[in-house]
Amino acid sequence: MYAHVVRGERFVFPDLRDLLAKANEAKSGDALAGLAARSERERVAAKLALADVPLGDIADTPLIDDDVTRLLAAGHDRGAFAPLRSLTVGGFREFLLDHRTDGAALAGLHRAITPEVAAAVAKLMGNKELVYVAAKIRVVTRCRNTLGERGVFGVRVQPNHPTDDVGGILLAAIDGLCYGCGDAVIGVNPATESVDTVAAVLRALDRLIDVTGAPTQHCVLSHVTTQLAALERGAPVDLLFQSVAGTEAANRSFGVTPAMLKEGLERVRESHRGRAVSWVGDQVTYFETGQGSALSADAHGGIDQLTLEARAQGVARAFDPFLVNSVVGFIGPEYLADERQIVRAGLEDHFVGKLLGLPIGVDVCYTNHADADQNSADNLLLLLAAAGCNYVMGVPCADDVMLNYQSTSYHDAATVRELFGLHPAPEFAAWLEARGVFRAGRLAPAAARPALLAHLSALGG
Repeated sequence: MYAHVVRGERFVFPDLRDLLAKANEAKSGDALAGLAARSERERVAAKLALADVPLGDIADTPLIDDDVTRLLAAGHDRGAFAPLRSLTVGGFREFLLDHRTDGAALAGLHRAITPEVAAAVAKLMGNKELVYVAAKIRVVTRCRNTLGERGVFGVRVQPNHPTDDVGGILLAAIDGLCYGCGDAVIGVNPATESVDTVAAVLRALDRLIDVTGAPTQHCVLSHVTTQLAALERGAPVDLLFQSVAGTEAANRSFGVTPAMLKEGLERVRESHRGRAVSWVGDQVTYFETGQGSALSADAHGGIDQLTLEARAQGVARAFDPFLVNSVVGFIGPEYLADERQIVRAGLEDHFVGKLLGLPIGVDVCYTNHADADQNSADNLLLLLAAAGCNYVMGVPCADDVMLNYQSTSYHDAATVRELFGLHPAPEFAAWLEARGVFRAGRLAPAAARPALLAHLSALGG
């Protein structure tokens, strides 16, 4: 039991799960689940009580008994955690904010920090502090190129099409390349789970990369079993994708288990060894997370959204990902009601990912029935760029015509790079210069566009 007195009123929190939930910033999803603090005074009391909890108590207290908890426990570096055990959550916050604690020091603690510890300290951070600490940490990964180095701001080209028309997908993808986007991945969300369709899109994206010579990777974001079925039919799989959540029950609702992910990782790595591609690394998985997914599946187990997001990221960490991203406003206002909550969740998710050592990106997005707009997205995009986010989405005109939500555009990414002096992945940047799309590290005038658009005929688009 935990308790704290605020202005003469005593608040009691029966267990760690309740304390973590009550200490969370206001989220409509936590309120919907009946987990949120009932007043700001109770929220403050919970934060003050949480600040005094030793990290060892959090690491030793499973919030739920399931296969996610067991997976996270198996990956915990207890030796590296030992010096942190006696620190309180408040003390850990001070350690992270200390200017003497740099990225190298934090890199050595990635496997020592459990998801629940990362979530706990995030609850005590202000938005500026989430940005400041995350900006210290760089997480570098390698597949066909190198992503995550300091000064690199990657972009996923997301050329979705409502009927999975290959020509439309290729046109939107090449448009993104013309803006210097696509170094993170050219990733398509298919409209259907057809193996034939997924295989056709994978082959088309592979041809695009081959014909243009772009040093990047492709992915079709269907279910892991659909991608593996396409692989069995000879389709090339660069990155194996799956959405994951923070409880066994929520992952079961997605139709996925840790064993399936382990098998998929091994099969894709094996397939890479048989392909004539210049791989620069063997990180071959891509995971998406997002606050509210477990609640939407009625599988939250009484745990708050932020803590579940951290656990979902812990699942992703177990499979050596090349990319991870939080789709921060995609589920809707039932879980993140407005701009304030979406911005807060995006900064939390990015901060937690960096602490856990993940190559974390964010889909800065919102649905049309949320109390948010493109200015909201701009605000979060700029904050994440300052925080050293690995990558964001590039969607034609920021409007995804297949998923029916709003995100960030190719133009947005180009503007952020120029504003902050950021660049694409190094191999991709060299290719952009060679193609005339970039000149001296900056986006060239639109005259470069026809040269890439000419490739459509060779691709059959």
